[in-house]
Amino acid sequence: MSVLWTSEEIADATGGTASAAFEVTGVTFDSREVGPGDLFIAMPGTVHDGHEFVPQAIASHAAGLIVSRPVNHPHVLVGDTAKALQDLGRASRERSGATIIGVTGSVGKTSTKEAIYAALDRWQPGKVHRSVKSYNNHTGVPLSLARMPRETAYAVLEMGMNAKGEIAALTRLVRPNVAVVTAIAPAHIENLGSEEAIADAKAEIFEGLEADGVAIIPNDSPHRDRLVRAARRHADRIVTFGTGDADVHALHAVRADNGGSLITASLLDSDVTFTISQRGEHWVSNALAVLAVVEAIGGDAALAGLALADLGGIKGRGERHQIRVDGGEALLIDESYNANPASMAATLKSLGEEVGAERRIAVLGPMRELGEHADQLHADLAPSVIAAKVDELVLVGADMRPLEQALDGQVHVTNVADAAQAADALSRLLRPGDAVLVKASNSVGLGRVVDRLTKGMAECST
Repeated sequence: MSVLWTSEEIADATGGTASAAFEVTGVTFDSREVGPGDLFIAMPGTVHDGHEFVPQAIASHAAGLIVSRPVNHPHVLVGDTAKALQDLGRASRERSGATIIGVTGSVGKTSTKEAIYAALDRWQPGKVHRSVKSYNNHTGVPLSLARMPRETAYAVLEMGMNAKGEIAALTRLVRPNVAVVTAIAPAHIENLGSEEAIADAKAEIFEGLEADGVAIIPNDSPHRDRLVRAARRHADRIVTFGTGDADVHALHAVRADNGGSLITASLLDSDVTFTISQRGEHWVSNALAVLAVVEAIGGDAALAGLALADLGGIKGRGERHQIRVDGGEALLIDESYNANPASMAATLKSLGEEVGAERRIAVLGPMRELGEHADQLHADLAPSVIAAKVDELVLVGADMRPLEQALDGQVHVTNVADAAQAADALSRLLRPGDAVLVKASNSVGLGRVVDRLTKGMAECST
């Protein structure tokens, strides 16, 4: 692997002092991820100090460390390791000639980030970098920048937030050439108070745009004009995506044989027809956002269409598993990583459209960070559950009681306390031909339900 950082470059970027000369090929602050040649940053933590894990990092053959106290291993000594990570990310951005795409939104940002990456990598293979997992906060974003190879031509970086001002700080670090807002929904409304405030917080991404920057905005959002006004203060150009008069819009979007969608999209100067394997109207919107990015940077839309056709499911965000049950197979749809009212409604609609399902089962846990709106927003899911023709509903935790009350006996409900009980209940309920949706905010832990069922019941295919 090519050299990512030398000890001299790390010291220059962080203002630290190198104990010896070394070179690294990767960067991490998680000792469990350290591999040969990596740089381990001993970050402070709320429970554990990263310095406690220096021996493990050394045992895993870390080539160097960033520490705030001397150790008996090649290192760069700094006063504040958290600040050093920020400095290293900033230095990576400053030395890079890459075109940077920043992605944010209430829903769809990780899926859209992955889809943009796939589209650009099909066009420029081996020259595209992206943030992994959902590394989208004050530590994940600088880490993703610090990991960006020198030869990167394009990078796709996700930015998230819980409060006002957080994306503003991240976007000034990332300095995107293209800034994408996927959608606005009442996620984090507990901290921000209204959807308008959420839109304003997401629009902070435009503040970091480079001088010739492009803003990509969802045309179908009720907050479109609010986003456009914010973008005009910083963007050289605005491209909208969606339906109607959007710059990039779907001329036709119909169900494909594979359950996804066949889309003909009108771009700025041409049309392109392609398929996506992912189910649901929200994925049509994600695909249009991808094409808007490709158009903005002068990429190859036809290759982007091929990449979208080949894009597989993403763990926790729609990945599909065929699992064996007594007498046959069942479909398990993993949406366990995140949940808010918009994504709940969209995935329930997709469940209702599953062709060939003998029964539809939904395992739903709470949506977090809804504050005083939580009870009403959970109750408001009832029409989506009914429209999806859910036969069995497993509700996890007391926070789901408003939904049960709103359903008023129209769907058979099993109440459980936690993820372990949800897995037990689902194991008892499953029959051949079932289609099962598992969805909640990540903190509920329903990913463990998926892991148990895919490992405990032999998985046929993904």
